[in-house]
Amino acid sequence: MFKLLAICTLLFTTAVSAGAPSRILFGSCSHQDKDIPIFSSIVDDEPEVFIFLGDNVYGDTEDMSALQDKYDKLGAKPGFKKLKAQAELIAIWDDHDFGANDAGKDYPKKEASRQIMLNFWDEPENSPRRTREDGIYTSYQYGEGDESIHVILPDLRWNRDDITHVTTEEYTNVREPKNMGPYSVHSDPNASMIGEKQWLWLEQELKKPARIKVIGSSLQLLADFTGWESWANFPADRQRLFSLIKKYNVNGVVLISGDTHWGEVSYYDEDLDYPLWEITSSGLTQEWKNVSPNKHRIGNFTSKVNYGALNVDWGKDDPVVTLGLYDVAGDVLNEHRFRLSTLEPY
Repeated sequence: MFKLLAICTLLFTTAVSAGAPSRILFGSCSHQDKDIPIFSSIVDDEPEVFIFLGDNVYGDTEDMSALQDKYDKLGAKPGFKKLKAQAELIAIWDDHDFGANDAGKDYPKKEASRQIMLNFWDEPENSPRRTREDGIYTSYQYGEGDESIHVILPDLRWNRDDITHVTTEEYTNVREPKNMGPYSVHSDPNASMIGEKQWLWLEQELKKPARIKVIGSSLQLLADFTGWESWANFPADRQRLFSLIKKYNVNGVVLISGDTHWGEVSYYDEDLDYPLWEITSSGLTQEWKNVSPNKHRIGNFTSKVNYGALNVDWGKDDPVVTLGLYDVAGDVLNEHRFRLSTLEPY
């Protein structure tokens, strides 16, 4: 397990470890009232780091004692205990552990929910994540130089503006038959999921040196439009991220995401200097059979429970990156390999 040294400033929290992991696993959407047998396969895969990408419990409440009980249920799972003893666990939230389905900045209990969440994940008492006025976003740096990974976890809930809806008639007659949700693209170019302060933080994080930049998003980023919650509902945010990658010549960006209750791999190379890969891993317990269309999908989706992996063979002169999705038995559902140099045009 990595021993972390916390470095805190007024603007962000970055945890730093001495070596870059070669095996990072991740997942999302774990309902505390269900058995979670997939933890056994995750433990058997021996992750050095495991990233919980949100909906880590299903809180959906304004009763903070009830929310605490739900975290306690997750923490009591034998598989969770084994994973915590084996790997470094880092986490961001999504809507259900934030406090309400599809909730944003107006959720009234977000301050109390924040403290319960951070207590569960053993966040230090002096961490800026506990007091920052605009969310619990954070980052972690592993290794240095040619063997380095920078994990960036934005907060897509605390400051998120209201999402817009189509009419009931349009949803029923057009969207639902296509397995698409009720939300529409935001027409206000100033609407944002994260807000300006977090954008300034994210810009600084992108400028930090690292061989691989893992952006852990609680919502899908590359899917053009599903009608459900995603970055595509806030196109100005999505384009701003793409523009910053180009502006600062940021190599090595890999995207991981959750939320959907299905798993898939997306590949995007439109108006970029190198392709972006995204693995959506969801869920650890939750399944959704009516999978939305995604023109950037590579390989098959899975509607089975799943977890994701980012493996790096640092022993090669040009490291080999493996991105994969795996089922409850640890068997391959979708897997892709490429040389790290394909993400390094700058």
